[in-house]
Amino acid sequence: MVSLIAGISALILIYFALKSFRATDPKVLARLLRRIGGFVSLAAAAYIGMRGRFEIAVPLGLFGAGLLGYSVLGAELAAKFGLGGPSVSSDGQQSQIRTQFIELTLDRRTGALGGRVIAGAEAGRDLGTFALAELLGLARSFDEQSRALLESYLDRRFAGWRENAQDAAAGGGARQHRSTASGGKMTAEEAYQILGLQRGAGRDEISSAHRRLMKKLHPDQGGTTYLAARVNEAKDTLLRTHHH
Repeated sequence: MVSLIAGISALILIYFALKSFRATDPKVLARLLRRIGGFVSLAAAAYIGMRGRFEIAVPLGLFGAGLLGYSVLGAELAAKFGLGGPSVSSDGQQSQIRTQFIELTLDRRTGALGGRVIAGAEAGRDLGTFALAELLGLARSFDEQSRALLESYLDRRFAGWRENAQDAAAGGGARQHRSTASGGKMTAEEAYQILGLQRGAGRDEISSAHRRLMKKLHPDQGGTTYLAARVNEAKDTLLRTHHH
């Protein structure tokens, strides 16, 4: 039991140490954390197993395997502890929506939505490290599409923020009905990223990916109008490519 506590304590210390490096790419930090946590958990599980405490060793081993991407059950346990996430999905099941200033990443397996700033003074910083007031202030320097995408993230993370915010991201009050137009024709590459598909995917794959995403992002399922519109646009873009 002492070894288990020591292993978990070490994992927590590593987690908070890595979080302090906000300027570093969050994907790199998360990947490193998962690997370290996975090896520590497996080592602890092996030690505890040799002492005959299999009721502790087996779950801990599954947890470590999940962090390293070798166990679906373990990955689900890891996600519950906050060590999984959209940016480090082990099976590559991710969809990305990018604008000039931010990038959102959806884990299609868990439905978790995360993101990071990709331009400006806070470039490289994970959106999860910002408070609501900081995000609203940051959005004032964003272009229209980046603000719309950020508002979709806020809808997921801060339920009811529109009603409570007096000075929203647009600089003049939160707006419930922002235009969902992308501000320009979506490219095929952007569409593939949004649907999480490889170039050359067939019509059936496109339709299936679209259905899976809409189950996560449709407004009736806790998603937002803007994100749903982007997913629909991605599907239409790729289907038009196949048609031509």
